[in-house]
Amino acid sequence: MKALKDLTIQELISTEITDCPCGKIHKMPIHGLELGSNALESIGRVFQELTITRAFIICDQNTKQASFPLLLKELKKHSIPYQVFEFPEFHLEPDEQAVGSLIMAFDKSCDGILAVGSGVINDLAKVLASISERPLVTLATAASMDGYASNNASMIQNNLKVSLYYECADVVIADTRILAASPPDLLRAGLGDMLAKYTSICEWRISHLVTGEYYCENVADLVRHSLKRILDLADDLLTGDLQAVEEVFLGLYKTGLAMGYAGISRPASGLEHYFSHVWELMNLQRGKPSALHGIQVALGTLYTVEIWQKLKKYRPDPKKARSFVKNFDQIKWENMVTRVYGHRAADEIINTATKEGRNSPAQHANRLNIIVNRWDDILQIVEEELPVYEDLLSIMKKFSLPLTPHEIGMNDQDAYDALLASREVRNKYVTSSLMWDLGILYEIEFPHVPF
Repeated sequence: MKALKDLTIQELISTEITDCPCGKIHKMPIHGLELGSNALESIGRVFQELTITRAFIICDQNTKQASFPLLLKELKKHSIPYQVFEFPEFHLEPDEQAVGSLIMAFDKSCDGILAVGSGVINDLAKVLASISERPLVTLATAASMDGYASNNASMIQNNLKVSLYYECADVVIADTRILAASPPDLLRAGLGDMLAKYTSICEWRISHLVTGEYYCENVADLVRHSLKRILDLADDLLTGDLQAVEEVFLGLYKTGLAMGYAGISRPASGLEHYFSHVWELMNLQRGKPSALHGIQVALGTLYTVEIWQKLKKYRPDPKKARSFVKNFDQIKWENMVTRVYGHRAADEIINTATKEGRNSPAQHANRLNIIVNRWDDILQIVEEELPVYEDLLSIMKKFSLPLTPHEIGMNDQDAYDALLASREVRNKYVTSSLMWDLGILYEIEFPHVPF
């Protein structure tokens, strides 16, 4: 079979891969991507193909300002009627209130949805499109995240960050005139979201080895190839080069496809994303806005690579690990979860972890046996997947990405708590899960201090 990384974007969207060595059939229910300068001019044809005659437009203040001068001109040219729903919040959260506001405002005479924006707008539109059973077109306003092509929506449910699966956008329109004019922080966020793929692929392979989780090398290689392409053009990003901006968007888009092919978020997120998720929930409790997701993820990536720099020098101590689980203090653990997540979210986390047997000695024994016997293989995966810490640091400095929690409005305790609590975000085996299995997660002095 032809490797996914060698397929054109149209082939990736329209081709059903039935002979992948992983045994999974890879197919995406996306009609197309319109990418490039003047891509917005395709909206008349796109609406016609999807039989959209009246559009329900979802936006916020920022995305409206970024796109409406060009968008409304095209809608008028093609005589397309529309209704606009503009979120008034300056810092919008993808929670039950936002979904409720959308549903209450939705005009059933609209036979299609046009999401104008990136992360939160994109996720909320997926929910509405699935509930209303309307086709969804997304007009991208920034190359800031990798969720444009995925069916994964990162939502806040019961004060807890969750990944929910809905219909993905039928067509994404990415006009580089709009993308290139977005604030520099949004482009940095996109780069930060791509840097995360180093650690997400690494942890996916480790989880496959330790827990037997599904893994597809073909999908992983598509993500690696996209990341390399973006980094090759990194210097051009600093000058706002349109081709570089287009390539960043394309890399993020292909990563979204990779999640769709795998059927899980694994190809694109791991511990580095969980740092961000925990910080977002902390800020939600404090009533303060969070830094851009991709910006936070970049710092989480740096931390994860730094942790592995130390772990590479560590040798598993089975006696220590077994003693840790034997003497595991459930009450102390529950108190930690409650302190970090708050009572409402903590209750759900603790109940879910108990049902899954997340702290089960028997399950731990099985994982520990594999970790001890395959430690050299784990280190080989790390060597193959992760960048040299100093090289990653250099890239982040060049793009003014954060190197400390203080640069994103957090503190050292928040960084430490995010590491401890990252294992509890959901039942995904990440680096902090492995550290728990080794019996060293709660011993680490963090950040920037070796254990």
